[in-house]
Amino acid sequence: MIKSTRKILLPCFCFLLWFTLPATLLAQAAKTSFKFDFGSGKAADGYQKIGPDVQFDDNKGYGFDFDSKVTAVVRNPRKLLTGDYVTSDKPFYFSVNVPEGNYKVTLLLGDIKGNSNTTVRAESRRLMLEKVKTSKGNIKRVSFIVNIRKPDIGTGGKVSLKPREFGKYDWDDKLSLEFNDTLPCIDALEIEKVDDQVTVYLAGNSTVVDQDDEPWCSWGQMITRFFKPGVAIADHAESGLTLGSFLNSHRLDKILSIIKPGDYLFIEFGHNDQKEKGPEDGAYKSYTDRLKLFISKIRDKNAIPVIVTSTSRRAFNDSSKVVNTLGDYPDAARKVAKAQNVPLIDLNVMTAKLYEALGNEGSKKAFVWYPANSFPNQPKDLADNTHFNSYGAYEIAKCVIEGIKGNHLGIEKYIIDAPPYDPSHPDPADTFNLPASPQNSTIKPDGN
Repeated sequence: MIKSTRKILLPCFCFLLWFTLPATLLAQAAKTSFKFDFGSGKAADGYQKIGPDVQFDDNKGYGFDFDSKVTAVVRNPRKLLTGDYVTSDKPFYFSVNVPEGNYKVTLLLGDIKGNSNTTVRAESRRLMLEKVKTSKGNIKRVSFIVNIRKPDIGTGGKVSLKPREFGKYDWDDKLSLEFNDTLPCIDALEIEKVDDQVTVYLAGNSTVVDQDDEPWCSWGQMITRFFKPGVAIADHAESGLTLGSFLNSHRLDKILSIIKPGDYLFIEFGHNDQKEKGPEDGAYKSYTDRLKLFISKIRDKNAIPVIVTSTSRRAFNDSSKVVNTLGDYPDAARKVAKAQNVPLIDLNVMTAKLYEALGNEGSKKAFVWYPANSFPNQPKDLADNTHFNSYGAYEIAKCVIEGIKGNHLGIEKYIIDAPPYDPSHPDPADTFNLPASPQNSTIKPDGN
C-alpha cells in the first residue's frame, strides 16, 4: 500500500516542484532553437511548416504577429524550402517566444522565378538587413545576431522600466522580426541561441535608444546593420536618462549581471545630465564621478568600457558653424577617457562636422523636421534639433563605426559593408532610401 501511495504522490510532487521552480530555471527549459519553412507546400525535413494563416499566440509561441497579413506562393512543389515562400506588399512581422540571450537568425530569401528586395528589422526597429536583393533563381542565405533581454536581473530585482517601455518589443518575451521593402520573399527561418558572441552593451539616452516609432531613430538601432555574426548589440539605452537615472533604474545592475569578459560597454550621456542642477551636479562633479564608477564596475567584470561623447545638437551661429550647447560635458568625457585610459569615440566633434557639411538648412534632413501631414495623425509641423530620423541615425552609426576602427577595438574584425567614412563628406540625404516601419508617432522622446 505504501508503495502504491508513493506512485500516486510522486507525479503530484513533481508537478508541484515544477510549478514552484524559480523563473530563471523555467526559462532555461524553454526552447531556444527553431526551424520554420514558410509557404503552403510540403515542409522540409526538420522544419515546422508556417502557412499564411499561422498567427502568433502564446500557446504556440510563434507565428505572424501584430495583425500581419501575408500571401503564400508556391513556385515548385517538388523543391523543398525554396519552392515556396510568403510575401506581402506591406510590412509584416513574425515572432517567436524565446528566453533571454543572443540568437543567430538565418534567413533564406528570394523567389526562384523572380526578383525580391528585403529589409529586415528586429525588436524595436533595429536594422539587421538592408535591401538584400535577389534575382530570378538566386536564393540568398543570410545570418545576423539579435540580442533578447528581459527586465529580470539574475542577481535579484528588476529593471525599473518607464511607463513608455511597457509593451516595447525590446522588453517583451518574443524575438520579433519585421520584413519590409519591395516584394520580400521569405522562404525559411532558423533561430538558434548562441553563447559565443562578443556582446556590445549600449548605455545612453534618446540619441542611442531603439526608438519604437517613425520618424524617430538613433544610431544604436542602426549600428546593428554593420556587424556580421560574432558581435551582438545589446541596446540598454532609454530616452531621458542621465548617468544617475541609468544607475537608479538598475540598468547598469542588469548589464553587470550578464556581461562577460571581453564584452564591451559603450557609454554616451550628457544631454540630460546637463539639466541636473543640484549642488553636487555638473560636468566635473557627479558626471565625472559616475563615468569613473561605470568604468570601474565594467573593468571589474574584465569587460571593456568605451566612452562616447554626446551627439551635438543642431545649433548654428551666423558663420554656419555648429555651436556647442552641451557646456563642459563633452570635455569632461574626454578628460575621463584620457585619465582612465579608456577608448574614446568623439561623436560630439564628428556630428558637428556632419551638420556643417550638410549646412544649416540641409542638416534638417538628418533630424525630425517634417511639415504637417507628413505622417498619419500629424496635424502640426515637427521641428526637433536633438533627435534624428533614419538618415541621420544611419550617418551617425557610420561615425561610431569609424570610432571603433580608429581605436582598433577587437570587434573591428566583425564590421561589414563599411568603407572609410568622413562625416565632412556624408552620404547625400536625397539618395538615402530605407522603407519606413508601420508605426509612427508625433510624440517627442523624453529628454528633448
